[in-house]
Amino acid sequence: MNTALILILGIPIIEIYLFIKIGSEIGALNTILLILTTAVVGIWYARYEGFNTLRSGMSQLVKNELPLYEIVSGAAIAFAAILLILPGFATDIVGILLIFPLTRKIILSKYSKKYLSKKKNNHKDKNYIEGEFEDIDDKDGK
Repeated sequence: MNTALILILGIPIIEIYLFIKIGSEIGALNTILLILTTAVVGIWYARYEGFNTLRSGMSQLVKNELPLYEIVSGAAIAFAAILLILPGFATDIVGILLIFPLTRKIILSKYSKKYLSKKKNNHKDKNYIEGEFEDIDDKDGK
C-alpha cells in the first residue's frame, strides 16, 4: 500500500483515538485547552529556535562556509511548527521532538546516514566509462 495513503488515513484515526482517550480522562474542555496551549507554546518556541538557527546560519556564511545543517534544521523547525499547529496529540509529540535541538540533531543524523548510504549504494551499481575527448577541426572543409 502507498505510504502517503497510509499516512493520510492513519494520522487522523490515531488523532481521533487519542482525542477520545485523553478527553475521557481529563475532560473535553481541558483537552481543547491542552491542544491550544501546545499550539501557542510550540509556535513561540519554533520561532525562537528558528531565529537561533538563522543566527547560526549567518555566522556560518560570515565564515564563508555553507550552512547545510542550518538549512536542514530550519526546514525541520518549519515542519515541526506545522505539526504543532495541527490539532492532535501525536502530531504535537513529533513536532516537539523536532523542535528541541538535541532530538532534532539525533533524528536528522539518523536520516542523513540512511540517505548517504543509499546514495553510495546507487553509485556502486552503475557502470561508468571514463575517457578523454579532443575537438578536431576539419581543415579540408568536409
